[in-house]
Amino acid sequence: MHLYSLTSLPQFTVERRRLLLAACSLLWGGRRAAAQETPTFSTEVKVVNLLATVRGGHGEIVNGLPKEDFLLFENGRSQEIRYFSRESDLPLTLGLMVDTSMSQQKVLVEERSASFRFLDQVLRAQDQVFIMQFDMGVQLRQPLTSSRQALSDVLPYIDTPTVKQLRIQSGGGTLLYDAVVTAAQDIMQRARNRKALIVLSDGVDTGSEATLAQSIAASQRADTLIYSILFADPGAYGFSFAGSTGKSAMMRMARETGGAFFEVAKKMSIDRIFDRIQEELRSQYSLGYVSSDPVRISEFRKIQLTVKPKGLVVQTREQYWAQR
Repeated sequence: MHLYSLTSLPQFTVERRRLLLAACSLLWGGRRAAAQETPTFSTEVKVVNLLATVRGGHGEIVNGLPKEDFLLFENGRSQEIRYFSRESDLPLTLGLMVDTSMSQQKVLVEERSASFRFLDQVLRAQDQVFIMQFDMGVQLRQPLTSSRQALSDVLPYIDTPTVKQLRIQSGGGTLLYDAVVTAAQDIMQRARNRKALIVLSDGVDTGSEATLAQSIAASQRADTLIYSILFADPGAYGFSFAGSTGKSAMMRMARETGGAFFEVAKKMSIDRIFDRIQEELRSQYSLGYVSSDPVRISEFRKIQLTVKPKGLVVQTREQYWAQR
């Protein structure tokens, strides 16, 4: 074997190598220049997503409005709607939250049967549902699933505390606000689809560490709607029934998160309420925008969404969490 230095190689070989080195240099330089000219997008650009329902003067759902009919403001400043969809088939992440405190003992059977019929009708292959119950504690009875069988298997066990559980109870009360915070932070925060909680309760909270405002804020941070269903047994509280307090809390949860409030009554059965929720979930407008005001500090920002046609009311959340 013969070893050659570069200078000892035949002249045509030396020239080939020089040309090869020059070509490599040009290629590398071109790649660097191209990389510098390629536009990049900052990961700090965040899309704010809204789900909205539009109703007419008699409460009927209005479909078919174009993007141009919507007007959007953030903290009073007009915003451009960049993304818009009227599709009702977007995947849904749904949480069924059931109050199982002793005050609900007489209405639980009706709640369970109506819940089963609702989930059987609304659940599709791309949707996921979890079931959580709350009384003196908060318990996830069924993690997120698309299985009707799994949901139907667990629903019969959603019940009030046993006598033994009541005897060993430490602390007490109904942890409604804690349950909403848990669902929002532990489950909904991670989901990326349309998200909604259905809360079945008389609205009376007597033991949570979280406040009503904190439970609403947690849902807003998780971009989650709350559909609250007031189902109360006045006889459970005797003459000291706190239904008015519970009703106002349930109404506020729904209003500030962009959901809806319902009350079970003689003229409005729980089955009818579930039908209305199902109709609304399948008739939402999905909107997205990038705020014209860069996020410098993490804060809640006010949202106002209206439509141009007169006599129509838009139902959506009142604010969102702008994360720095």
